[in-house]
Amino acid sequence: MKNISKRIFAVILSCVVCTAFCERDASALSRPGSKGSEVVNIQTRLKSWGYYNGSVDGVYGLKTTDSVKSFQRSNGLTPDGIAGPATLEKIGLPTGTSSNSNNVTLLAMAINGEARGESYEGQVAVGAVILNRVKHASFPNTIAGVIYQPGAFTAVDDGQIYYTVQDSCYSAARDALNGWDPSGGAIYYYNPETATNQWIRTRKIIKTIGKHVFCI
Repeated sequence: MKNISKRIFAVILSCVVCTAFCERDASALSRPGSKGSEVVNIQTRLKSWGYYNGSVDGVYGLKTTDSVKSFQRSNGLTPDGIAGPATLEKIGLPTGTSSNSNNVTLLAMAINGEARGESYEGQVAVGAVILNRVKHASFPNTIAGVIYQPGAFTAVDDGQIYYTVQDSCYSAARDALNGWDPSGGAIYYYNPETATNQWIRTRKIIKTIGKHVFCI
């Protein structure tokens, strides 16, 4: 009898815990009717990429829903208009899951977009530059902030950040996050053969890896 009571109690407890987490996860999603800073971030990102043409007011209305659907269609996601974890990850915002997992994914996406044709060392170096910027006073203090800073990375501007990520780029992201910095502390890099920005060519070069030169 005691064993049966314990089993019943365990079942009830697990249901309560599951319900609590499910409700928390559901309420954490931005959806039609939501308001707040996450909605502002969603609107800001989608507006900068041309998906959203409304005002950035933090209100998840019809225009925001339609823009989220359009973004989802363009990125191979279910166009339900709800900014769930998969959509937030593609946008580059926190998903409510493990922050370390989010950082690896977003950093790998950036490395893939910027350096998928480079050597493994070159891929890690690009990831290290992003992390060096996070620590630098002149740049945003988050990985997402650095990557999505307007005009900072070609892969964001032309959409290559959303290409299918190579396995090596995930490994490179982890190595960079674990402290490997082949760039030698660089906060910039560019390809001398293709760079059109004359200002970047004035930066001091400290390392060359593959087609990229790394600068401070």
